[in-house]
Amino acid sequence: MNVMRERRLRAAIPTQLEVAKAMGVKVSTVSKWERGLAKPRADKLPTLAKLYCCTIEELLADDENGPVFKNG
Repeated sequence: MNVMRERRLRAAIPTQLEVAKAMGVKVSTVSKWERGLAKPRADKLPTLAKLYCCTIEELLADDENGPVFKNG
């Protein structure tokens, strides 16, 4: 399961529409995040992390390999 979708469901937010309204984006944008076709813009990450009750790092984690970014 995609990290974004998993976080949405763990936060008890049943629909992408609710996320879209809270974030000020289109439902298609949330769908792209959940399908791994796009990542949220940097300015949206703090709000999204708060909405999903997680860290920004957790939002950016790759489904299988941990964080998408590497230090060093």
